[in-house]
Amino acid sequence: MLERFELDSAGVREILRGPEVRDLIDGIADEVAGNVRALVPAGTTIEVRGYTTDRGAATVVVADVQAMAWQARDGILTRAAGSAGLEVKAWQR
Repeated sequence: MLERFELDSAGVREILRGPEVRDLIDGIADEVAGNVRALVPAGTTIEVRGYTTDRGAATVVVADVQAMAWQARDGILTRAAGSAGLEVKAWQR
């Protein structure tokens, strides 16, 4: 039975900022981008932008003036993320 557990915050931070997590995040972002490409007209620019805060992160951008309408009407990003196995939640203020 576990008697004591102590979280190594510095170790967790190091892992979350490390190259393995960066590669994982970039791979999932590329998968989401590929899923979006299947839902929008051919030739639509899809950008993947990796960045680091307290951990590796990435955004998938649909660089088209109609993208907000496609998301509102068809949920292109929500569906693409869900198809990649990500859980999408409503933003809370």
